[in-house]
Amino acid sequence: MARIYDKAFFNNDIVPIGDASLSIASSAVLYGLSVYTVFPVSVTADKTLLAFRLGDHYRRLINSARIIGIDTFETSWTEARFLDTVKKVVTANNVSENVFVRTTVHVNELVAGTRSRGLSTVLSMFLYEAKPIVPQDGARLKTSVWRRVPDYSIPSRAKVNGAYVNSVLAKQDAIDSGYDDCIFLDVAGHVCELSAANIFIVRDGVLLTPDTGVDLLEGINRKTVLEIAADMNIPVKERTIDLTELYIADEVFAAGTSAFIAPVKEVDARMVGNGRMGPITAKIREEWTRALTGSDKKYERLVTAVGHAD
Repeated sequence: MARIYDKAFFNNDIVPIGDASLSIASSAVLYGLSVYTVFPVSVTADKTLLAFRLGDHYRRLINSARIIGIDTFETSWTEARFLDTVKKVVTANNVSENVFVRTTVHVNELVAGTRSRGLSTVLSMFLYEAKPIVPQDGARLKTSVWRRVPDYSIPSRAKVNGAYVNSVLAKQDAIDSGYDDCIFLDVAGHVCELSAANIFIVRDGVLLTPDTGVDLLEGINRKTVLEIAADMNIPVKERTIDLTELYIADEVFAAGTSAFIAPVKEVDARMVGNGRMGPITAKIREEWTRALTGSDKKYERLVTAVGHAD
């Protein structure tokens, strides 16, 4: 389990993490009616704290709330206020290591019934150590017995807390079966993503990833990988991918804030390639690391200084 930092932002104030709580009668608790995002803050060589793609994460919160119909958040939270709050939380916790920042918009109206509009919200923000959710030296994946919730049931483009029961079911099944994570298929049997990360494969030198027509989250790290591949002149195709393509792929890797860039060595008891991280995965991971830490000037636009480590 990741270590959680002591101070959180909740109800417009910095409070001890134990005091950041919601009523059991709130819509967030009763119906899972919250939306969230998670982004990394990295410590650079000169101890600057850099948040990765902060603007994208703010917009994802806004868009998730819009999709679900939570209409009282956007009117009170500007991007400037969001940035200021990140800086306050990082400073309050005296951050000196790489961390994840989890930010959630909770509908805290009490016993509001099954609706979303015109209800009060509260924003929470807390930090925890940046531990990856899948092995970084070769993950083992299992096709889930559970299908990905379709966009016409719970929107895939919105990070809705309640929807992650689907991911819990799928990942727990994979763990129970001796694997590290799952592969979700959509209702038509096409590859979507892992429980909480996007998926890429390499075949004959071409980088392939499921397009946004299947039920997947339009991940911010997914977007980053596509931009990096374009910068490195790696051929890319976004298209429908069948499960059996993973079995014969030269390389497979996962991409996500909490997954990082994680090579996959096995899918459904079938070795991927030679079982080791492939050359394209390695190149993308190396470049992604430079982007994340601000050590490559061409990616400076993707990072925002939010403090300084002691």
